[in-house]
Amino acid sequence: MSEWIVGRNPVFETLRAGRRQFHQLQVARGMEENDRVRDVFRLASERDLSPLRVDKKALNQRGENHQGLALQVGDYPYVGVDDILARAEAREEPLLVLLLDVLKDPQNVGTLIRTAEAVGVHGVVLPYRRTATITPAVVSASSGACEHMLVTQANLAQTISLLKEEGAWVVGLEGTEGAQTPDEIDLTGDIAVVVGSEGSGMRRLVNSSCDFLMALPMRGKIDSLNASVAGSIALYLVWEARSYLGGRKF
Repeated sequence: MSEWIVGRNPVFETLRAGRRQFHQLQVARGMEENDRVRDVFRLASERDLSPLRVDKKALNQRGENHQGLALQVGDYPYVGVDDILARAEAREEPLLVLLLDVLKDPQNVGTLIRTAEAVGVHGVVLPYRRTATITPAVVSASSGACEHMLVTQANLAQTISLLKEEGAWVVGLEGTEGAQTPDEIDLTGDIAVVVGSEGSGMRRLVNSSCDFLMALPMRGKIDSLNASVAGSIALYLVWEARSYLGGRKF
């Protein structure tokens, strides 16, 4: 199986991560070469890929917003939960895991993975069914961050139990009555953040498995946030509680 990753940043990050098999790099004829494109050519050379010049019309068939670049790659390399735990241990950091409970919009999943990678999340857990997986659309939405992130597919309730056994507190985003505000929850230790689906939130079993339900305070007229926005804010709150461990200025 193979698929096409398109766009300058997604192609660059996929090559830079080096976790997939690489089959072919197609480049639009006459494309202006900026620094990012030259970086792509350098990495392609290191991977023994010779750019193939094609008409823009051919690239249009590879995906939207290709920006003159398309990379044919093998399947996405999913990992196991143990690999995520091992990454935290290797970095000697408090565990931070993001669980996405049947999010179906590739844009939301990609945005959350991009934020997760930016704040140092050790891994992302997706359910087996009824969810967006790591497709080219998600890679594009994450601007290639998926390629650096450890992602597993697993039973969420069972994974939550495993994470609890490893000492993690599980915090589910939920705006229902009884949910606590971020300042009422200790976010400094081993944490797993759960973001529910765009329409109905977390499923009942996942909800009841959480140690805490966290609601983001709001003061405007709207009563909810997009799943990717709420999840991104929650991840930054955890990172802030850890004094921006390993951070650098944007």
